[in-house]
Amino acid sequence: MSQTLTFRRLLESQTLLVIVTLPVLVWYGNPAVALLVGAALSLVFNKVVVPGAGAIGKQALQIAIVLLGLKLNAAQLVQISSDYSLLVTVYVGLTIGIGLLMGRWLGNQRKCSQLISSGTAICGGTTIASLSPVIGARPEQTGAALTLVFLLNALALFTFPIVGEALSLTQEQFGVWAALAIHDTSSVVATAAIYGDDAATIATTVKLGRTLWLIPLLLVFSVLEQRGSAKLRLPLFIVAFVATACLGSLIELPSEVVTGASMISKSLLVVALFCIGTEINRSTLKELRGAVLMHGLLLWALVVPLVLLLVIQTI
Repeated sequence: MSQTLTFRRLLESQTLLVIVTLPVLVWYGNPAVALLVGAALSLVFNKVVVPGAGAIGKQALQIAIVLLGLKLNAAQLVQISSDYSLLVTVYVGLTIGIGLLMGRWLGNQRKCSQLISSGTAICGGTTIASLSPVIGARPEQTGAALTLVFLLNALALFTFPIVGEALSLTQEQFGVWAALAIHDTSSVVATAAIYGDDAATIATTVKLGRTLWLIPLLLVFSVLEQRGSAKLRLPLFIVAFVATACLGSLIELPSEVVTGASMISKSLLVVALFCIGTEINRSTLKELRGAVLMHGLLLWALVVPLVLLLVIQTI
């Protein structure tokens, strides 16, 4: 009876902290701080801080991205996508190729190597979670890869804006760098939003183009592994993002609507990153060791400066 009471009090304290903390984080408006606070609460309590955090964070992120489309129009969307399509293609192909070779050199398990390389190349956690059943990866392999991606995303949130300011990167340069060098869409958009609204718009568009490479990746691995379980479909939020961008071309929206949508988008982004942070717990951190850790760190450490140098030289 006393144990049940203690657990209830702990649960109530977690809930109260979330209720008090989240509005403050939304008001402050920094996604990086939201992720850090969410992770801290999860690690301190070592319990589920927000039930269904994964689903809540995913929905909040997708709505935030769709609302960002209102700041674009169809012509801008096509222009940005076409300008960087070749760069995205080269990046994805080289990162997967180098990543697989690096994994073999480090002695990483083949399936772990495939998850790390593909996640770094395309869309981090989404790629890892989608590819895992296709190649038959074990839960601990998937968990280790996902945890590593989460931690690198958190590192990028704090360090990329500082580097961008130090190097006086333009909004366009920073947006493209973030879109290519950061794993997950949530962290790409959040990091770019910290740097500026224009950077966020460019980063979102380029990143969604990069995300589409998930479809041929799953198809190729499905054929190689002789599995038919790959789900090849275009995410609905990408369709909605394109639709809202087209809406801006067809209708001249009032400035109040665009400003309001931008504010809501930023708030939802904070909520999404907070929820993502709560999914980093003590058990997942224990999975990080050996060749998996070295592979993920070395591949990202190679990608980040090379992409930055390329961006500075070409944009």
